[in-house]
Amino acid sequence: MKQAIKRAWLAAVLAAAAPAAQAFAEQGLAVDVVHFWVSKSESAALDVYRTAWAASGNRWIDMPAENKVAVQRVVSDRIANGYAPAVMQWNANYGARELPEMGIVLDIDDVAKADHWQDVIPATVLDRISDKGKVYFAPTNIHAENWLWTSTAALAEAGVKTPQSWDDIFDAADKIKATGRLPIALGGTRWEVSLIFNNIIYLKFGPEGYARLMSGDAALVQDPRMIEALDMLRRLSSYVEPIEQRKDKTWADAAAAVGQGKAGMQFMGDWAKGELVARGYSVDKDFDCSLVPGTSIAYFMVIDAFAFPLTNREGTAEAQQAFARMVLDRDNQVAFSRLKGSLPVRTDVDPSGLDRCGKLGLEMIKARKGEVSAQSQAMPSQMSEGWIGVIGDFFNDGTITAKDAQHRLHDLLMQDE
Repeated sequence: MKQAIKRAWLAAVLAAAAPAAQAFAEQGLAVDVVHFWVSKSESAALDVYRTAWAASGNRWIDMPAENKVAVQRVVSDRIANGYAPAVMQWNANYGARELPEMGIVLDIDDVAKADHWQDVIPATVLDRISDKGKVYFAPTNIHAENWLWTSTAALAEAGVKTPQSWDDIFDAADKIKATGRLPIALGGTRWEVSLIFNNIIYLKFGPEGYARLMSGDAALVQDPRMIEALDMLRRLSSYVEPIEQRKDKTWADAAAAVGQGKAGMQFMGDWAKGELVARGYSVDKDFDCSLVPGTSIAYFMVIDAFAFPLTNREGTAEAQQAFARMVLDRDNQVAFSRLKGSLPVRTDVDPSGLDRCGKLGLEMIKARKGEVSAQSQAMPSQMSEGWIGVIGDFFNDGTITAKDAQHRLHDLLMQDE
């Protein structure tokens, strides 16, 4: 467990003994929900849960934050002031187990058992939302990070088909560039670059090597294949806008560029599909989807979820349990994922409502075909942020050599040993 995170949360827990603020006075169950789902598609998907909660006569106090780090800061501050939020968005990843280990979140095991989650949720997901045999998180959906989104119009004008190999990707990028369109759309955040690099790592190191690196194997970073992977990433950097032009753009802006045909390709998780659809674009008409070449046997899973901080407000635990049950409702799961671009965590849903991309993902989840953890899910939080920083800086700054980046990654992973 990372000491910085542990210290922040432990300080908050100690302060949580302070008197709680006044309990909600309105009728029905009330929850304040801290989240970072703020893009057009994310907000629309969250409306599914907002509407379902309100339809039962309950109250939802919305507390949006800019990003994951901002959510952590808000939650920590609220707990430190003795007024923890009832619900917080969280990724069910390696670092998530820190919360139950520190005793600051409510277990919802009674709800999970009563509703037989073990019968309808994939084993991998159930493991991620549990700690020491108890369920602590209500999973909303499953994402995969290793998707390639392509513009139908841009590829058609360039005279190329959906890339099936990395040679195809570079060939398509050159031909799209020749037409005057942007070959690869990218926002200004470093985590977007790290998603591309994860695909390259899987290509170069294979499933076993990828898993070792994502678990923090410092020795493997020194393998010559790491230089090959970094060189490939550097080559890709010539097909995106300079950082100065995209520093204020988001992944959603990049997705929109693909939908509009202004850009040819985007490497992004399937939340990009949710954004494309929310902006009025259609799969097979305006854009196409495929797993990134070299990763088609894999599914880089990300599990979104809600967690429930312990509070001493009357009625909050009851509201939290009801909220968890609402999240796993079959209809809510399908409606949420349709808008989010993701897959429901339940395997007993009707696949007929999914598009081609969704059906491919569901098929892989049910078959447990190549199921692997995304980098952000496999690494402890602080290590993950460090990894993303090194890769993003290397991509955006041409003065940093592949050797420099390799050394920085090695030093980063050595700190955790």
